[in-house]
Amino acid sequence: MDISERVRDIARSNESPFVVMDLDIVEDNYDQLIKDISGVRVFYAVKANSHPKIIKRLYDLGSSFDVASRGEIEMLLNMGIPGSRLSFGNTIKKEEDIRFAFNKGINYFAADAEMELEKIARNAPGAQVYLRLAMNGSDSDWPLSRKFGTNIDHVKKLVVYANDLGLAPIGVSFHVGSQCYDKYSWKDALMQVADIFWFAKLEGIKMTTINLGGGIPVKYVRDIPTVAEIANVINESIDEYFNFTERPTLFIEPGRSMVGNAGILVSRVLLRSSKEKKDWVYIDAGVYHGLMETIENLRYTVVVDGKDDHPKKTFTLAGPTCDSIDVVYDEVELPEDVTLGDIVYFVNAGAYTLDYKTHFNGIEGPYALFLDEVTVRSTHETNVADS
Repeated sequence: MDISERVRDIARSNESPFVVMDLDIVEDNYDQLIKDISGVRVFYAVKANSHPKIIKRLYDLGSSFDVASRGEIEMLLNMGIPGSRLSFGNTIKKEEDIRFAFNKGINYFAADAEMELEKIARNAPGAQVYLRLAMNGSDSDWPLSRKFGTNIDHVKKLVVYANDLGLAPIGVSFHVGSQCYDKYSWKDALMQVADIFWFAKLEGIKMTTINLGGGIPVKYVRDIPTVAEIANVINESIDEYFNFTERPTLFIEPGRSMVGNAGILVSRVLLRSSKEKKDWVYIDAGVYHGLMETIENLRYTVVVDGKDDHPKKTFTLAGPTCDSIDVVYDEVELPEDVTLGDIVYFVNAGAYTLDYKTHFNGIEGPYALFLDEVTVRSTHETNVADS
């Protein structure tokens, strides 16, 4: 894996673990979505990486934001981002948080159940809602259909119920599953959404908006469809299935695909040992400290600094905590001479690493360094202040 000398210099002169982020890559990812999907409005999923510098760069580019909690809403409002640029996309919300969001100018709310619509109607009267359609997520790493969304017949009932409650059911949202490898999953989803739009039209309810959700994959190990390929499927499906109405307004909620390939997680080896016929390597990052997604077997490309071409062998890779769950990979190929102090990179780790961390065992999780600002220094404290 090609890791730039600048990243290697930063890794060698700063205390790990941390994530090196490149804001220019984030900007390129945003620009590509805007260019490839006709008329789309981006709502960046804040949960993927909520660092203020990422939020600010995207806001300056014109992005809106998908928020999942009052905490995320308050963070963005405190940065000067107006509620009109936010969508409350979590389908499980506290009543007081709905009321707070509505009073702060947020007017887009997601729902997939009657009770959720009733909460919105009580606390955000007349608000615009989109109903979430469940997808099977069969060719994605994380199908989301068990917890979020509902079937097409239920969505149709919710459209009518939302209208009866005095809300504005403006459209439908879906999520094809995180890390979706089948570009035609978006085609299948849009075919079902068109059916719902047609039903609403017959009921005298005008729907105008489709929220395409997330799911665009980042390159880890498997081959992935490109953004341009997925965008072509979306554009062609809109033209094919929505010729009975005005072209819908399109929202999209990229998270992983906006920031994943813009970051590299840097860690160091704390210990190498052998026991019960297994060779173990322990590092200062782990499932509680930046690598939570490896529990679901997300396979990052793992590179040991300066040993890219050394002979490999199989190790068990684990984190630093006193918890047996803190095993990153039961089996991973590493250089056979990996040892104490070696730098270990996790490539394309800009998503769900800075926000998926705890202070478990009193151990600090990874912090952020930004490629356009960081200088090669020697202390953790100096860099944290600058990032």
